[in-house]
Parts: sequence; C-alpha cells; structure tokens
Amino acid sequence: IPIANLHCCETGDILKGAFSEVYMVKEKKTGKMFAMKCVKKKQKRDLNLENEIAVLRRIKHDNVVGMEDFYESQTHYYLVMQLVSGGELFDRILDRGVYSEKDASRVIQQVLQAVNYLHQNGIVHRDLKPENILYYSQDENSKIMISDFGLSKMVDNGIMSTACGTPGYVAPEVLAQKPYSKAVDCWSTGVITYILLCGYPPFYEESESRLFSKIMKAQYEFDSPFWDDISDSAKDFIRNMMQKNPNMRYTTEQALRHPWIIGKTARSQDIYYSVSVQIQKNFAKSKWKVSPC
Repeated sequence: IPIANLHCCETGDILKGAFSEVYMVKEKKTGKMFAMKCVKKKQKRDLNLENEIAVLRRIKHDNVVGMEDFYESQTHYYLVMQLVSGGELFDRILDRGVYSEKDASRVIQQVLQAVNYLHQNGIVHRDLKPENILYYSQDENSKIMISDFGLSKMVDNGIMSTACGTPGYVAPEVLAQKPYSKAVDCWSTGVITYILLCGYPPFYEESESRLFSKIMKAQYEFDSPFWDDISDSAKDFIRNMMQKNPNMRYTTEQALRHPWIIGKTARSQDIYYSVSVQIQKNFAKSKWKVSPC
C-alpha cells in the first residue's frame, strides 16, 4: 500500500503515547481500514521497535495482528497494521453476561495456535498477557488476535538470557536469571488460563520480591470456593503449563492436544458472576507493571 494511497480518517488518532500515535487510515482505492502506528525517531536506535518490525515482517497467521506495510521518513517510522476493533479480552468477558470454561478453552486454544506458529518460526513472544490478547471484531464469534511484539525474540539456538516481560506472567527460570527457551510462553499461557477461570492472578504479593519468590517456587493454589466448580481437567491443563521445570512443562503441541483444549472436558456451567467480580476487583485499575528488556 503506497503511503500516498492512504487517507487519514476524521476520527484522528485513536491511541497516543510518548513516542507514538496510532491513526485509523483508509486505503483510498479499496476503502479498506487499517491502523497506522507513527513512531517518532529517537536519537538513539530503538532496538525494541527494530525488533518488532523484523518479527512482524516474518509472520502471517490468522490469530496474530499482522503488519501490512512499513515506511520510514527522516523523523518517523510508519507501521501499517491490520485493524483490530473487538477490544481487550477482559472487557469482552465482562460485557458477555454469560461465561463458561468452554469459552475460556476456546480463547486459549486460539492463543496456543498463534504461539505454536511463532515457535515453529523461531519466535518467542516473551510478553504474553491479557492486554495483548484482542478480539478481531465486535462479532460475538470473533477470533482472538495476539498483539505487541516489542519484546519478542527471534532465536537461532533457542536459548535466551535477557530478563524481560511483565512480572506476574514471567516464568520462574527468567526470574532466576537462568538461560531460558520458548517454554516461557507456555508458562505465561498457563497464568492467563488460571486468571480466565477465577478472575484473579495465581501469584499476588504487595512486594515485588515476595511475588518473585512465589513465582520461582511455582507456589500457587486452586483456592476454595473459587475453584470448586472448575473441572479437574482444567486444573490438570494449568498444572502442566505452569510446571516449574521448563523441561517438564507442556509444549504448545502437547497443550493443543489436551482434552480441555480440544473441548472434550471443558464444562459449560456458567461461571460469569464469580469470575467477573474478581476481574473487576483485581484488574480494573491495576495493570501489572512492565519490566523491559
């Protein structure tokens, strides 16, 4: 899409940050809508952005927010992205009114399909969390899209050592400052699954050092009464994803074959009330802080 053929819509910028703005743009010829991220160039090289662009150029998957085109001027970078308009995961759950294990299972299945694709292409996301899981459209049966590849890593030998991610979702081996692999994404997916079934995080401490200590020991519970109506199969899936030893942790391939993901064992009982109350209590205002690479 030549940039001259893009028209900025009257809605103007839809997101604004310190160094970037996101505009909704329309391709003049087709009328198709896109999101264009305009990033102001800094004096120093922006390695996270360069990395994100390199990753986005390499990937194309149904459940990944894709980059359609890229431009560069003397002052800005322009990323023309697929327009994703269905909103964030938690917001959609709260809007539903009815919600079950089956719904959670369908979300996680799509997340796993996207992560499996990334892993097959030598990419580790490294920052999987609910805010980075979006709905493609407002349709009730909209697909799930994974976004934000700023911390992603293309790995040749499969081993990384830079500690990064968002504390509550980071795997024990990252916090222990050990070399780690793509298994860190599987841990994060386990944490997200846990939250989707109860509405609160598996690890919660006021102090970061106590939080890290709990995560490094993989010390979490399926507390009563919140987990009383959740299937044993769901708990088994989470235990395999949140396995402290990364070598014993499920891979994306194993996870995709689990009965709870295939849809055989996920319960259809409505858990909306208890989950929505907890989501509003735990996630409405507090976004877990990002710890950058």
